[in-house]
Amino acid sequence: MSGALLSARNLSVRFGGLLAVNDVSFEVAQGEVFTLIGPNGAGKTTVFNLISRIYQPTSGSITYAGPRGEVTLTGQPAHTVAQLGIARTFQNIELFEHASVLANLLIGRHTRRETGLWRDLLFTPRTRAAELKAREKVEEVIDFLDLQHYRDTLVGGLPYGVRKVVELGRALCAEPRLLLLDEPSSGLNVEETDDMAFWIQDIAGDLGITVLMVEHDMSLVSRVSDRVLAMNQGEVLALGSPAEVQADPGVAEAYLGTIDDVSSLRRPPGHKVRGRA
Repeated sequence: MSGALLSARNLSVRFGGLLAVNDVSFEVAQGEVFTLIGPNGAGKTTVFNLISRIYQPTSGSITYAGPRGEVTLTGQPAHTVAQLGIARTFQNIELFEHASVLANLLIGRHTRRETGLWRDLLFTPRTRAAELKAREKVEEVIDFLDLQHYRDTLVGGLPYGVRKVVELGRALCAEPRLLLLDEPSSGLNVEETDDMAFWIQDIAGDLGITVLMVEHDMSLVSRVSDRVLAMNQGEVLALGSPAEVQADPGVAEAYLGTIDDVSSLRRPPGHKVRGRA
């Protein structure tokens, strides 16, 4: 890890009377897997949407060490984010269901297009060379994610777990420097979650892509994360290694409530524990 790739400073966003994110700051180092955790409504996906430029922060800033130097993301239009080397997946899968896996992955190459409209219409030698280059990159991703069997299958006919992998593949086809994964294990069974863990580790370790992830599955978080930021009600609760954050009393209370709250959930009022008066 060689310095911060992404820096969020004092981020806040308000929707009417709701303060969804309140004074959140963190840095994501080059090459690490950094995970946001927290109960539902904690503000995790809102932070993702601020980075993706879907939302505009009420205050604060986000800076990104782009390929051509540091960029203030909060001053960029949304359509330029992918061109800067940032790709993302979504909690709810966003794919073209009536297109094949191959076609969906090729769409991920759109931000790497090197030819203009007229060259494409005339299908010039330069366009043909660009198409071959795009196809080669997509085939690399297909091999990396073991999608060979599904290459020509329509996405709409695939199992949910495979579609999650296809969406991950489409993001990788953009050759990102920073990959945003919004709940990658959501809806997956245990075996599929294990596969996702291996891919995340390989994406960071073998491909050298920095990963910023929102995730609820703490076993997955513990396996793949270098650092974890816990949030609750739009604010930072704890920051550190997975073990440090899980041991934080404030994090346990945010997920489970106080000891009295947890006890009341486990036993109905007036219930007597066997062996006690």
